[in-house]
Amino acid sequence: MPLPRIALTVGDPAGIGPEIVRKATSDPRVREVCEPIVYAPANAQDFAPGQLSAAAASAAYDLIVRAVDDAMAGRVAAVVTAPISKEAFSLAGLPWRGHTDLLAHLTRSPFVAMMFESPALRVVLATVHVALRDVPALITRDRIERTVRLTAAELPRFGIERPRMAVAGLNPHAGEHGLMGTEEDEAIVPALGACRDDGLDVAGPLPPDTVFSRAARGEFDAVVACYHDQGLIPVKLLAFGESVNVTLGLPIIRTSVDHGTAFDIAGRGIADPGSMIQAVRLAARLVPHVRSTDRA
Repeated sequence: MPLPRIALTVGDPAGIGPEIVRKATSDPRVREVCEPIVYAPANAQDFAPGQLSAAAASAAYDLIVRAVDDAMAGRVAAVVTAPISKEAFSLAGLPWRGHTDLLAHLTRSPFVAMMFESPALRVVLATVHVALRDVPALITRDRIERTVRLTAAELPRFGIERPRMAVAGLNPHAGEHGLMGTEEDEAIVPALGACRDDGLDVAGPLPPDTVFSRAARGEFDAVVACYHDQGLIPVKLLAFGESVNVTLGLPIIRTSVDHGTAFDIAGRGIADPGSMIQAVRLAARLVPHVRSTDRA
């Protein structure tokens, strides 16, 4: 059988995306699992390495749109994205905080979630790029329940037929029964109760200072974290450069790296393509598991 054609977008052309895509596409570990199709701006030489600009963000946006269109039409089997700059997106007047919400918009997906997959730990984020002060209001019963159900529905694609899940509390000690916050009792507990009533294997809310180590030891297949840094600090501590960002809930396969644009080293030829290589290999592994209804 022919290898799957996988789109690789270079992200912000002023960051390390073009370098890690170039290195990844020449790596035999990538070539053995797919035919990489690179999406890069025709005027790449116009973007100075490390230079934040609205023009670079607009170029990155156009590449993402093209790749998603091709994936939705079946011209490529998956999309793997290099990092974009959220600040540059803002300069360009683009309303999206990152790939996740942009991809949901482009594919008209009603509910998506960001998951980080690694050999050491698998974490799903209930909220992503929002200020910490705004997180408590977003931890609702509906959001937690939908995130857990989506995680349970998607993990079989990763070879986990009956996922053992855990949800981290928002507050220290998971609220200590209301002594340190009420979000657990008001939102998380009833959400998990509804999920358990439908047969899902989900524990929590559990103290966030211990749940990730329990998962890393094999007790859980995935942990739902309440906010960005709660989930990403343990992932990057245990598996930085090896973890892969996967968007759950899309009608297409999309994976990405676990790092940013690294403007400080752009153009110096020293960027590590490890996470990009892992992202491509995971995307290729997921291709056979695309459901027939996933293609528009």
